[in-house]
Amino acid sequence: MKVTVCAVGRLRKGPELDLISDYLERFSKAGRSYGLGPASVVEVEDKKNLGMEAEAVLLKRAIPAGAVLVTLDERGDLLTSPEFAAKLAGWRDAGRDLAFVIGGADGIAPALRAKADWSLSFGKMVWPHMLVRVMLAEQLYRAGQILAGTPYHRA
Repeated sequence: MKVTVCAVGRLRKGPELDLISDYLERFSKAGRSYGLGPASVVEVEDKKNLGMEAEAVLLKRAIPAGAVLVTLDERGDLLTSPEFAAKLAGWRDAGRDLAFVIGGADGIAPALRAKADWSLSFGKMVWPHMLVRVMLAEQLYRAGQILAGTPYHRA
């Protein structure tokens, strides 16, 4: 199950990029034997600052054909980590690839949000999109560890 994180904006060198790279690499390596991964990030940038609609066009191009489209949005479903792991396992078992979409500062255009197969929220608060990438990367790794039965997740 390939996982693609499609995100608006370019991450520069720094702690967020280091964390994302580390968690996604760990997810890809550890998940291989469980049918999870590889995971990659595709960054898109609206260089003309045309807003959400322009970002949506770029994001649509980044989404792999046939992938389950998951938006990260404060209006999405709130899940526990084990529930998220179970959702990933279901898609993996169905032979589906995943595309997680993270919008820019203004969020995701309503038309693209409406096309989502599912929407996930990391809480009712709004998070900076760079931190959402880190949180998603960690939760992907955590889900893989839950499915593998390792002690990484302690509840």
